[in-house]
Amino acid sequence: MTRQGNKPIRILIVDDHPVVRAGLSSMLATQTGIEVAGSAASGEEALDMVRRDMPDVLLLDLRMPGMSGIDTLLALREMKASARVIILTSFEMDENIYRAVQAGALGYLLKDTSQTQMLEAIATVHSGKRYIPSQIAARLAERMMRSNLTPRELEILEMLAKGLTNKQIGAGLSISDNTVRNHVNSIMEKMEVCDRTEAVAVAIQQGILQITG
Repeated sequence: MTRQGNKPIRILIVDDHPVVRAGLSSMLATQTGIEVAGSAASGEEALDMVRRDMPDVLLLDLRMPGMSGIDTLLALREMKASARVIILTSFEMDENIYRAVQAGALGYLLKDTSQTQMLEAIATVHSGKRYIPSQIAARLAERMMRSNLTPRELEILEMLAKGLTNKQIGAGLSISDNTVRNHVNSIMEKMEVCDRTEAVAVAIQQGILQITG
């Protein structure tokens, strides 16, 4: 596995867990054609290292304190960094995958992926192609086929998740019951579900709604 001119592919590992960084660094350091350019514990640190060390590929954790993986991706795009990004995460919610790809990630792998698959992903992404395992790609395709919910629809969906009626939602948003009903019908149509209960369940399952507490 080598880049043009037989130079190694330079990897930057970005994860807030020291054990993960150490494990990935140790594994990748033994591979021919790969050079571990460094590791970063945060998105902020990663951006500084990208500017300084100009790695070819980032293995980027999705959930980190402070600057998240998505925030880091957006910042890399803003600074027009040439490094290509593989998201490496424990989470496979549809919305996480969708947001990462929308923000510019070329690869998306779960942390329990095999060494062989990771090396294949690095080579594929380094060549400028997308690498998303088939089971994740299928979920991404399904998510992307749906039109995005509007901010108002998301707001109403959150209120539906709290068990509020159309009348209660209308009162809370200062809109008519009929307007709420139209929004709910639009939500169900976009999400391809039969009723509001299913809409909430699917939204939670796919990570569109975050349930806390």
